[in-house]
This record gives sequence, structure tokens and C-alpha cells, in this order.
Amino acid sequence: MAGESVGTARGATVAGNGGTPAPTVREATFDVLRTLGLTRIFSNPGSTEVSFLAGLPDDLEFVLGLHEGSVVGMATGYALGRGAPAFALLHTTAGLGNAVSALATARVNRAPLVVMVGQQDRRQLAQEPFLAGRLHGLAGEYPVSVDQPVRAQDVPGALVRAYHAAATALGPALVIVPMDDWHAPAPEAHEVVGPERLLRAGAAAPEAVEELAAWLDDARSPAFVVGAGADTREGWDALVALAEHLSCPVFTEAFGARAGFPQDHPLFAGHLSPGRARLREMLAAHDAILAVGAPIFRQYAYEPGPLVNPGTRLALVTDDDAEAQRSPSQLTIVAEPSAVCRGLVARTAPREGPPPGPFPKPVPLEPPAPGEPLRAGHVFDALAARLPADAILVEESPSSRPELHARVPARVPMGFLSAAMGGLGFALPGTIGVRMALADRPVVAVLGDGSSLYAIQALWSAARYRVGALFVVMANGRYAIMDKLAANTGKPAPWPAFDTIDIAAMARAQGCEAIRIEDHADLLARLDEVLPGLARRDSPIVLEIAVAP
Repeated sequence: MAGESVGTARGATVAGNGGTPAPTVREATFDVLRTLGLTRIFSNPGSTEVSFLAGLPDDLEFVLGLHEGSVVGMATGYALGRGAPAFALLHTTAGLGNAVSALATARVNRAPLVVMVGQQDRRQLAQEPFLAGRLHGLAGEYPVSVDQPVRAQDVPGALVRAYHAAATALGPALVIVPMDDWHAPAPEAHEVVGPERLLRAGAAAPEAVEELAAWLDDARSPAFVVGAGADTREGWDALVALAEHLSCPVFTEAFGARAGFPQDHPLFAGHLSPGRARLREMLAAHDAILAVGAPIFRQYAYEPGPLVNPGTRLALVTDDDAEAQRSPSQLTIVAEPSAVCRGLVARTAPREGPPPGPFPKPVPLEPPAPGEPLRAGHVFDALAARLPADAILVEESPSSRPELHARVPARVPMGFLSAAMGGLGFALPGTIGVRMALADRPVVAVLGDGSSLYAIQALWSAARYRVGALFVVMANGRYAIMDKLAANTGKPAPWPAFDTIDIAAMARAQGCEAIRIEDHADLLARLDEVLPGLARRDSPIVLEIAVAP
């Protein structure tokens, strides 16, 4: 973002409180964490971290997660909510290994994380003692950087560089720290190696915007595709202005992690299909497609044929270098999307004539007849009618996600959040982190019961730290999306249902209020009771809702 600081390490010199020299690497590191604003530590600790954590200063807050996937999930939600790096601490091989899937989600969701990983004592690492970790390649290519400082005194500077790497590349940056480093003498009394401030200028060159403006002016019927990279207040405002200026329909990317455009706007045209044949149909009326903060185009199962019909041109605006390099576009601009969109409003000719649409919306379902089960649509209709406009909805319900998209629009930036990676286990801890970061906004998670089981232990953290979020668990007692995929093959699935699991009981066992709902009137009554005061709530609540597969 133009002029935005993506990391500030003001006066990042090694000094203790009051300006006196920090006596050890540990105290010097605490000073760096304070300077960088990394004062909330998400962790599931082990013995290699005790020398860092025991006697933690009062101004540093420790948040316990009962599994490393939940630890990184909470940190990811916290980073996305605050728009700045979050800090997670993991325990050598076991901790980092357990967290790899969550780190992958953080990378694909572009969440900046500083992840410190404990290691055995330097003095015996060569002998591979108990708990020694082969850590450098364990998380694969998902970290944006991995560093084990050459000497103990380099740890504070490594954390400064990890902060800037995470904030610039938008992903997890790992720093491996042997356990004996914390008691080593502090670094020399000079600067920590790393910038005090790092500014990233995101505005596009004027000639690039001029070329894209001419590209749009040449189009007979342009359309936009937006995604998570445009999901900021500035991004929404700029895209709305540009779409209205050009009277242009706006689609949302398939499997998007965030919304990128108000989905209750008259120009919102719906969610793109992740299949090529249907994608070509949806975009057939348009000869020019501009993707803003979204890939061209996210797919799922392979289908033959091109992404768009012959004669349709593709362009992309993104601030993600990797996204730019892999997109099959005729014109790509790497810059902050809102800055480009504002420039396009000034440089393109307005379009006259009636706007496209109206685009079809689903009809609310009739309440179930006596004896009929609730369906996902009943739950989503009820949520849509009652959710506050500024609510954040965190989704992880694969079998009902298309219906959720159709019935519950995102109306504000960060109004919708999901795992772009597709791996399960993010939404429950991610909801906790988002609510910690945005304590004045109501936060609702919508999860499948199968999805919730990947990180159900995160509810303990929600209860322990008094995180006032609503967790709606759609309980159909099976992996419904897997059942559907198996049925499409015409062959039987080998996995059983798990309809004997009691999600509400599991939540209550962790200190979380939980209610099972099987009746439509009860559903409406509970939502009417919880949602109006959700932004002020200081304890979590789980609604396990029995729905038909």
C-alpha cells in the first residue's frame, strides 16, 4: 500500500528497560518484541521453550493453544484481523510438524506471521540428542523465510528481519532458536541488524494505469473478478467507484478467502465457478475480464478446454508477485489494487446505459414441515436476516458453502473469511484470533461438524481467554462433501458416518456454553437471543444445529 509502513522497529537497538543494557539475549529479544508490537504470544510450549517463557514479563501476554494447528490458526486470524504480523511459538519437531498444515493455510491466506521454533541446546546439536529437530525443511516451501541465527546474539536481529519478511511477503517467517541462546550475554551495544522502518510504495506507474485504462476503453462489455487481495476498506471503495463508473458487473473468485466487494451491491454478479465449462458460460457475455486481487482463475477438479471463450481478453491487478507470474493474462500490473482502481476511474471513459442485472437471488426457504429436518438453507436464511452489517463470518463448511455464499452476503471488508488453502482446521481457531484482534465486531463461525473436529480443542482457548464469538456447527453426522464426491463416481465410499459424536458435549467439556438445536423455532429463538449482543459478548457459545445432509 502506498506509503504504508509494513514494519516498524523504532530504535531497534539492544537495551533493557530504562535504557540500561539488556543483560541476556532473552531480555534483548523481549525489547524487540515490544518494539515490533509482538506482545501476544500464541503457543503450545515444550521443554525447549521453558528458558524463554518461564518468568515472562507482565507486559507480554501468553495465549495457550492445546494443539499447534490451533496455535497457528489463532495467530493467523489475529494477524488478518489486525493487518500486521502476529507471533507464534512452536516446540521443535513435534510442534512445527503439527503446525505445517496451518502454516500452509497462513501462506495461501497471506497472513503475516513471525514463528519462533524452539531447538535443542547448541552445545550438543551435533550429537542429535532427544528433541533435536531437523527443522529447516520441515515446513517445506510454505515459510517466506527460515533462519537459525549463527550465534545467540543474532537472535534479536533475526526476529526483526522475520517481521519484515512476513509483512512484506505476507506469510509465515520462521526463526529457529536453540534453548541455550536465551541465557547467552546480550548482543553488543549497537544496532540490531534490520531496518527500523520499512515502507512499501504500492502505487502503479502512471503509464501502466494508462495502458490498462485504454485496454478497458477498448472493451465492448468488460467485467471484474475480485478476491481477497482487494478486501480492504480502500479496496472496496475504489472498486465500487470503478464498477459504477463503468457500469460493470463484479464477480467474486471461486474459493476466495475473503470477499473483495460488497455482495449486496446491485452490480455484484455472484461467485465464479471453479470448473472451466461453467466458468466459460458465466463469462460468455464479456469480452474483457479484469481480475483485481484475485487469481486468473482458481480451479478445482481438472476440466479440459480454455478458461474463457476465444476472443475474451484477460488482465490482472495484484500486489502478489507469485500470483502475477502464474496468471495467464494478456496484461498484468503488480501494484496495490486500490491505487490502480482509483487511477482507472480518472483515466477511463464513463459508460452510459442501464447497468447489468438484476442478478438472481435465492428465494428464502419455507420453514420445515412438522417432522421434517432443518436444512442448511434454513440456517443461512436465519443468519442473513439477523447478522449485524459489520459481522465477520468465518466459514469452513464445504458441503454447504455454495448455499452460504448465495444466501449470506458479505457487506463490509473482512465480512467473510475462509481458508484459501482448502485444508480443514482453520475456521475454529481462526475465529478466536480474529475476535481477539477485532474485539468491537461480532464474529460468527459456520463450520461443518467434520470440520470442527480438526481443531475442536481450540474451544478451550476461546473459553479460557473469554473470546465472545458464536460457533455455528452444521451437524449432519458425516463428511457430506466426501459422500457427494464418492456418489459422483458411482462407487461406494469406504468411510462410515460419525453421527454418534456429540459436538455440544465436547464443547461443554472445555468450558464453553453449547446448545444442540433440532427445531426451526428454537433456531430462530436462539439466534434472536445471541446475535444482537454478540459484539459485546465476552464468552464463546456453540450452537450445534442438526441439519439434513
